[in-house]
Amino acid sequence: MGEPILDVQDVRTHFPVESGFLFRRQTGTVKAVDGVSLSLHRGEVLGLVGESGCGKSTLARTIMQLVPTTGGRVIFNGRDLTGATAAEIQIARRGMQLVFQDPFASLNPRLTVFSTLAEPLRVHRVCPPHAVPARVEHLMEMVGLSPQGLRKYPHEFSGGQRQRIAIARALALEPQLIIADEPVSALDVSIQAQILNLLAQLVREMNLSLLFIAHDLSVVKHISDRVAVMYLGKIVECGPATDVIERPSHPYTRALISAIPTVNPGQGGTRIVLAGDPPSPLNPPAGCAFHPRCPHAQAPCRAAPPPLTPTGPNHAAACVRVGEI
Repeated sequence: MGEPILDVQDVRTHFPVESGFLFRRQTGTVKAVDGVSLSLHRGEVLGLVGESGCGKSTLARTIMQLVPTTGGRVIFNGRDLTGATAAEIQIARRGMQLVFQDPFASLNPRLTVFSTLAEPLRVHRVCPPHAVPARVEHLMEMVGLSPQGLRKYPHEFSGGQRQRIAIARALALEPQLIIADEPVSALDVSIQAQILNLLAQLVREMNLSLLFIAHDLSVVKHISDRVAVMYLGKIVECGPATDVIERPSHPYTRALISAIPTVNPGQGGTRIVLAGDPPSPLNPPAGCAFHPRCPHAQAPCRAAPPPLTPTGPNHAAACVRVGEI
């Protein structure tokens, strides 16, 4: 497949916790992302799933260098962004764009749709000023919206239409990589399918790479080529979407899959209910971070964090009991 367009190597994003009113001192560290490695090739869709608070959005912002890395490397198109200057990062961001979860919050309510889509074209001087209106109209058509709405403001559109505008803005600079941070979780189910189909169509037509972040495996399985499962700042399983969803190797992945709703409840498998809540990233447990909630945990699980162990072709899971359960 050649060199990956995105290569994340052992990335860590930690946030200091301080206390005290007059004399501030660090009392702890929140390990939001703690040693994540993944890669993404051109034209590929990688689904990143996990519970809320596991670090998915922080990882997305770290890749974009909106949040500085504590350690590790983020390599985009062969360039290490973790050591790049602000000017170099701005140039690199032309090639990768972020679509946020809530389009109403990510779109400026004071700008018309035309101004929203024209702004990146003008800032990055993508085309001559006289060509901007035609380019903006083309962007609207690409996402299935009529150019007649260009003079409207975001509040005049529905949630699904606003998310299409956000996707159009992301496409304005003709990026090679799009990071979609839960782009359908705030939408109705029927609108979710439309946005998913739009993203899949754009990936095929423009040969885009897509990092699709979600907490719902039923959404991810319809669009992803590969799936990475994240828990408490770490990747616990990664592999082809079909293998991960149909033959999961990690107990956490199995619990997520068991929660997928089915049309006929009687035909579904047994629901796996995890005990307790996810541990705090401020004080993660020793060993495997999942062991306090894992029904199969044993003494070795509490000793040291397990590495990703191959379970099949391009499929790996971070569990000391791989193959036993």
